[in-house]
Amino acid sequence: MIAALRRRYLDILGSIYIFNEHRGYSSLDRVLEAVRRRYPEATAFIAAVEKHRADEEKHYHMFRRYFEHLGTKPYAADKTCAHIDRMIRLTFGCDIDALNTDAVVASEAMFNRLCRVIILTEQRGMWQVDKLLSMGVIRRERPLYQLFKVVERDEPSHWMPYDAWLRAHGGWQPTLGERLADAFVHKSLILWKLPLLFLNPWLKRRTDWQHESDAPPPQVEPGGRAIAA
Repeated sequence: MIAALRRRYLDILGSIYIFNEHRGYSSLDRVLEAVRRRYPEATAFIAAVEKHRADEEKHYHMFRRYFEHLGTKPYAADKTCAHIDRMIRLTFGCDIDALNTDAVVASEAMFNRLCRVIILTEQRGMWQVDKLLSMGVIRRERPLYQLFKVVERDEPSHWMPYDAWLRAHGGWQPTLGERLADAFVHKSLILWKLPLLFLNPWLKRRTDWQHESDAPPPQVEPGGRAIAA
């Protein structure tokens, strides 16, 4: 019984993480488009965002291989499990898929707010990974522990470039409202969503992998504008 509960907890945790990694790299395509269009000359910043996206996709496939090694697929998480989706809704008032890239490109205030949301999301992720790595249940699951060690190594480079950009360009640091939104999202995921999934006997596993339905990343003109498909 204890072994079965431990296995379910690890599978639920992994399912939430793989879903968030996929939402992360697919959402960063929108961020990359905004950066390339608004600041095409900022090659170092663009490269940092490109690395961020590549890392998120790498982490997704690491979790995928973890589940493949177990001989199963993740549980079917949804956007209510995604930190970035809920942060965007609380701070922009819309789903991340509905975020108006043209408006973000046109508005310095909106672009800076997007950077602050990314900073908070990635700092929260770094803090959470540190907590997970100290847990006995994770340390005993060596493949998952090693996976989280890679995430731990990569996390600082996922928020520092945005923080440095804001500081260099006079942008505000995260506001009190944004920090409260981050705290609310985190607490609701840990204290409500994860237990709800764990206790749901009807929770189904996915029948496919999320990346199988990925749209190709937008191509970009030399001047930074996305090319219509």
